[in-house]
Order: sequence, then C-alpha cells, then structure tokens
Amino acid sequence: MSILNKEDYQEPCCPLDMNQGSERIDLRRVISTLDAYLGRNDYAAGERHLKYWILEAEHARDMQGKLSVLNEQIGLYRKIGKQEECFRAIEEALTLVEALDMQGTITYGTTMVNAATGYKAFDRAEQAMPLYRKAQVIYEENLAPEDEKLGTLYNNMALSLGALGEYEEAESYFFKALDIMKYKDQGELEEAITYLNLADLATAAEGEEQAEEKIVSYLQKAEDLLNTEGLIQNGYYAFVCDKCAPVFGYYGYFLTEQELKERAKKIYERN
Repeated sequence: MSILNKEDYQEPCCPLDMNQGSERIDLRRVISTLDAYLGRNDYAAGERHLKYWILEAEHARDMQGKLSVLNEQIGLYRKIGKQEECFRAIEEALTLVEALDMQGTITYGTTMVNAATGYKAFDRAEQAMPLYRKAQVIYEENLAPEDEKLGTLYNNMALSLGALGEYEEAESYFFKALDIMKYKDQGELEEAITYLNLADLATAAEGEEQAEEKIVSYLQKAEDLLNTEGLIQNGYYAFVCDKCAPVFGYYGYFLTEQELKERAKKIYERN
C-alpha cells in the first residue's frame, strides 16, 4: 500500500542570458492564489495559474522567481499524477538552479528535495536518493535541528529507502522525522502521515501478519493525530484526510476511511 509521496512547461531556460531583470514577480500572490485553488480541490485552475506565472517570470527575466514557480509546478504535477509534465519541470528546475550558481544554498537544497520527491512519486527512487543526499548535506549544515524542512526531508528519504529495500535505514529516518515534527505548528498531520508510512514499511519488511502488532499501533497513533482537537481544517487538512483514508481502508479500518473521506469532502465543498 502506498501512502503520500509527503506537485505545459516551456522549453528549458537558455543559460546564455542569466542576467536578472529589474522586475520581480509577486511570489506571495502566486502562492496565495495557488493555495486558494488547491483549497477548493481545483487542480486544473492551479495548473493554469502556474503556467501563466512561468511566462510572466520569463518576460520579467526573473529567473529566481521562475525557479520558485517551477518548484511549485513539480509539487502540483506530482499530486495530480502527470508524470511527463513533472519530469520536464524537474529537468528545467535542475538546469536553472545550476545556471543560477546557487549550489550550497537552502534554495538549492529545496529544489533537490522537490525534484527527488517528484521522481519518487513516479517510482524513480534510485534517481531520487542522490538528490536527497545533496539536500541533506545543505540542510544539516544550515538549518536548526528542529527545522521542519529537515523533517520533510527525512520523511521523504525514508520513503525512497523503503522503496529500494533499505528497510532499517528507512525506519531510522522516519523516526528522525517524527522527532522534528512535534515542534511544527499543525505538525500532527505530518506525524500521522509518517505513522502510516511506518505501517507500510513494517508490512514490506516483515509481512502484514508478522508485523500486525506494530501496524495496529501505528494506525491508532495516526488516527488519534488526525483527530487532534484544534487542528485547522483547511484545504491541506482535507488533502491529508483524503490521501490517508485509503491506507486505513487497506488495513480494514473501513469506518475510519469513510469518515476521513467525508471530512475532506465537506471541507472542499465549504471552500
């Protein structure tokens, strides 16, 4: 059972003219509008929105802005399962971040994470891991140990390691992620995802019957976290509920599956 893999394009940007223009696209506006579309589960509108801002960034010669939008595109296409478009965005983002000479920066690390996660979502874990390793070096050197970017990185590394059969190392990274997520506001959602990932990992490593006790424990922890009082029930909460629901169903928790689906549906309708 596969859990969350926790996003057409123009031709690759020509590296002969990487001079930045004087204009900058309004990234806050880009992201806030995208969040509004995703909060309504309107991925088609989100896709059109990002394509528009790619063109705007190119027109303004704002290559750093374009890189930011490409990173959003990778995540969007990953979520909606458009492999070809996702891979094109990854290739363009990787080319652009190198051309901008951003090696060693947090932006470089984040681009590596997004690209790797895109590859992993389409069963390319062997391509993902070298990119995650590059990001790990940058993040661990530049971020606080409790930074949520590290938690996300460790969770995604664990998914790829599990897909490659490196179960022991994968488990260690899942628990490293859990240690960090407790510091994050609304971190219960990511913790729930990680516990479901641990259930899947235990199934893959030991078999469902042999790992039954672990699986039951992880599922209960995930359910409790999703039901945490005070969680903001926004579009992201709906997305997590919608994606977690089939995992509970896979393990026979059909009432939980139905409840999460209905919860997500109500939020999307309200938005």
